[in-house]
Amino acid sequence: MLIDALRAHLLAGQVIPAHPLALTASRALDERRQRALTRYYLASGAGGVAVGVHTTQFAIRTHGLLEPVLALAAETVRAERPSADAPAGERAGSAAHARAGAAEPVPCALIAGAVGDTRQAVAETSLAARLGYDAVLLSLGALRDADDDALIAHCRAVADVLPLVGFYLQPAVGGRVLGESFWRRLGEVERLVAVKIAPFNRYRTLDVVRGIAAAGRDDVALYTGNDDSILLDLLTPVPTARGPKRIVGGLLGQWAVWTSRAVADLRAIRAMGDAPVADAAWLARAAALTDANAALFDAAHDFRGCIAGIHEVLRRQGLLAGTWCLDPDEGLSPGQAEAIARVCAAYPSLTDDAFVAERLDDWLH
Repeated sequence: MLIDALRAHLLAGQVIPAHPLALTASRALDERRQRALTRYYLASGAGGVAVGVHTTQFAIRTHGLLEPVLALAAETVRAERPSADAPAGERAGSAAHARAGAAEPVPCALIAGAVGDTRQAVAETSLAARLGYDAVLLSLGALRDADDDALIAHCRAVADVLPLVGFYLQPAVGGRVLGESFWRRLGEVERLVAVKIAPFNRYRTLDVVRGIAAAGRDDVALYTGNDDSILLDLLTPVPTARGPKRIVGGLLGQWAVWTSRAVADLRAIRAMGDAPVADAAWLARAAALTDANAALFDAAHDFRGCIAGIHEVLRRQGLLAGTWCLDPDEGLSPGQAEAIARVCAAYPSLTDDAFVAERLDDWLH
């Protein structure tokens, strides 16, 4: 997408799943199921996919899988879903639209994850640009001891290659603490298009919102990555000195599962306008989703089983063949499968098993 179209698309509020990695039992890339996952997200109404991020497993870089995985997602999206820049006739003729017989589909933003020092991050961003990605989600976890000046220079170097999605990754899975002053300065980076807010911490979440507001940026979309507080983030107008700011969408590992339900929830919240009503039913749903996320993300064991937990839900639905991760020592924690079974039974309105079952054969074709 052209950057103006990308900004408008992200500001409208989208569901953007963090894309998992489909593996065979021998821990090789399962291309058929990897494509099926992408098709699932598009059929659910996702407005983007994030690939090469934590949920995709950072270890794809050491296994020679970064380029194949990025390329496979880009190819699948181009075949299934048009760009926002495409003519209306081309959008209506997309493969996904033709098979589903549905209304004109939402364009899909391709967002690539980038990690490492500046040299590595720029190289990964350049690869994503060559493959047709629209933006890059930049992790700062490798620069743990860098000061704000170095961090901003790092972000600018990456933004010179592709539009930038800032990223507050929670420290428990490799992130670092970033203060309000950093976010204000990041807001001065012209090609910043969005920020994923994922510190899993209410105080630090407010730091991001206030920092971006203080930079005077109304064209930077705020996205929740707080998988433990998804609906509350989306329902809450945050007071700032420049007026209330809204978190308009989400880029989430939790939304890698039950994606069609996530799309329905976001659409319902956005339909409320700028002053959403968080009544008791929404608050109860928010608590249910947080409870479900605790099981999937293995909060009881400091998130050690978070990727395997996502895989387990997708395995139960038939989208994945197993829960295998690249690291053979990474898997479900003791009791995690039972916890996932409990929340699936307790909160059927969060799940989309029937939606997946009706379309699974088509996605696996």
